[in-house]
Amino acid sequence: MATVAEVNLLGAVNLALKRAMTEDERVIVFGEDVGVDGGVFRATDGLLQSFGPKRVLDTPLAETLIAGLAVGLAAQGFRPVAEIQFMGFIYATLDQMINHASRLRTRTRGRLTCPMVLRAPYGGGIHAPEHHSESTESLFAHVPGLRVVIPSTPADAYGLLLSAIRDPDPVVFLEPKRLYRQVSEPVEDDGTGVPLDRCRVRRAGSDITLVSWGAMMHETLAAADALGADGISSEVIDVCTLKPLDTATILDSVSRTGRLVIVHEAARTAGFGAEVAASVAEAGLFDLKAPVLRVTGWDTVMPLPRHESAYLPDAARIVEAARRVMAYD
Repeated sequence: MATVAEVNLLGAVNLALKRAMTEDERVIVFGEDVGVDGGVFRATDGLLQSFGPKRVLDTPLAETLIAGLAVGLAAQGFRPVAEIQFMGFIYATLDQMINHASRLRTRTRGRLTCPMVLRAPYGGGIHAPEHHSESTESLFAHVPGLRVVIPSTPADAYGLLLSAIRDPDPVVFLEPKRLYRQVSEPVEDDGTGVPLDRCRVRRAGSDITLVSWGAMMHETLAAADALGADGISSEVIDVCTLKPLDTATILDSVSRTGRLVIVHEAARTAGFGAEVAASVAEAGLFDLKAPVLRVTGWDTVMPLPRHESAYLPDAARIVEAARRVMAYD
């Protein structure tokens, strides 16, 4: 019988890893400090004790090696889950992810696939030092052959990670570390995956569509509450899988509300919100009653902790944008 535990997002990731490793001996976990220390945030706590040093490996401080090892293992039939300690350290993996992981199926004409997961904590909000608060998910979303998945709840972290591990192609799995310990909810550890490539409608509404992902779902839902107090009904969509994007769910919502605000903490220019906006402009222009607005981080380097809150979008900024959109007749 499956157990149900009240866990936070961090605990849900740990549960999913344990479940995947128990069910499939091909699943191997490795990265910096993931074994003896259980990970910098303790996402892999207890795995070394449960599965041993042949399946839980501490690596050197070498992100290129970590990604390359994952590609090689995946090509040979394993299902590696590689952790990059912070997203700010992930850029050394781009060569392996762009030139090898994403192309393996095409390069071998389908003879080989690359069933690997590259996990990384991402985003701001925990007062971390430089290089620890990046939100550069659009870098990976631009690469053909890569999936980009971002959970925003413990239940989705569990189900999406299981689905990512089982997927035959490479997945970049970004975990909003601001949410790691923020909220807990019951998660049934039954091994059921959450479908990839689909948005989640977190709240039904009729007046305006709010689209976001990751940690920004917290502020977006808070903004929906504030708008509701003013009689504005917001439909809130959690993208969940950025690449490939489930445009159908977003377009269906916009066809009913006629208004759209997109929220993300990444810098504005070339952020993934621009892709969402372009998709709606191309396929849903005549459903719109107002311009599409974006509420984003600023086009600056993420500031150090003292000014971090000035960078991150908050509910007030989202509400202000929504009211501007609602002002159009």
